[in-house]
Amino acid sequence: MTATETTTTDTPLPRQAPRGPVATAGPAPVLDVVVPVHNEELDLEPCVRRLHEHLKTHFPYRFRITVADNASTDRTWAVAEGLAEELTGVRAVRLEQKGRGRALHTTWLGSDAEVLAYMDVDLSTDLAALSPLVAPLISGHSDVAIGSRLARGARVVRGPKRELISRCYNLILRGALAVRFSDAQCGFKAIRADVARTLLPHVADTGWFFDTELLVLAQRAGLRIHEVPVDWVDDPDSRVDILATALADLRGIARLGRGLATGSLPITELRAQLGRGAISSDPPGVPSGLLRQVVRFAAVGVVSTLAYLLLFVLLRGQVGPQPANLVALLVTAVGNTAANRRLTFGVRGSDGAARHQFQGLLVFALGLGLTSGALALLHGMTSPARATELVVLVGANLLATVLRFLLLRGWVFRRAPEPALETTR
Repeated sequence: MTATETTTTDTPLPRQAPRGPVATAGPAPVLDVVVPVHNEELDLEPCVRRLHEHLKTHFPYRFRITVADNASTDRTWAVAEGLAEELTGVRAVRLEQKGRGRALHTTWLGSDAEVLAYMDVDLSTDLAALSPLVAPLISGHSDVAIGSRLARGARVVRGPKRELISRCYNLILRGALAVRFSDAQCGFKAIRADVARTLLPHVADTGWFFDTELLVLAQRAGLRIHEVPVDWVDDPDSRVDILATALADLRGIARLGRGLATGSLPITELRAQLGRGAISSDPPGVPSGLLRQVVRFAAVGVVSTLAYLLLFVLLRGQVGPQPANLVALLVTAVGNTAANRRLTFGVRGSDGAARHQFQGLLVFALGLGLTSGALALLHGMTSPARATELVVLVGANLLATVLRFLLLRGWVFRRAPEPALETTR
């Protein structure tokens, strides 16, 4: 079977429905694992047989293994064809051009499976991580999954040179592209097919940088990337040209950075189509926005209370407790109303500002009544110390604060109800 390279288009992308669990019933495979190879006539057969046995034993759904031969010049293609003929669920795809990214782009877009994965032919990653890799994609919890040699819990055996290069590369990615995933280059990844069909047309690299570019686009599009710490043993016979790959990766980072900076990549559109969106910060049963408003109101209240106490202490010795209380409350009430208007309840502009301040002063009168009444009651019962006065004032202010919030939210800054949508019959 021969596959040709696919080309990208600029046609508008359809808005996709919310992602849920993938379909596990029907004739199509649930998982398609691609093994990209170039001149791997010795390693290919034991890799595919071991992978096939693992999936047959441990994976509960239909699967396929796709051998993607990247223009091999040895017997790799013959071995791939033999495996496809012998083993159920194995197919072979021949590409006439090299490039791991090209192979994955072609085979993934040509697959009818719900979840698409790939792994290196050397099987450096323990296959026990395969089910944890794809399970969150099947359930709908995540969109992309990667094996990570740098995540906590990973167990890795490799030389110091490769360890240093890998960590430096991921540090560069964090600094240059602000990535949040830990390991871009581990050859052990999976993606939901519905997500891949939207992202892949925008991934330009056909080589080793393909993984990184795909992950950066996925992160910027608001997708959830699931990381699996893996057991990984370095292949001492790896024929990857480290210097050439590193230079190509740096060029890829520069190109991708320019695309993000200039807006040539349709990140906004991808986020609109694929992004999971913000989640509500309000607990179940709590009115929308209440928790955020309480937090901001409390922050404004702390600042207002400190300002009130400072003014009261400064004025009390000069004008007495009741006048000091009146002036301190009046000054801080104006500031409190203005701050809550903008920060807590999100009211902008000058429209209604005078009315809001007038209503705020009426709310202030309630606070004045509570605190003045508390002071009058205290002084009627005893001759209190200064510290006792402050404690009583703080308690009265706390009660006034609760009532102030309820009145500000339900009366002063109450939003007009949105008109009901008309329905047709």
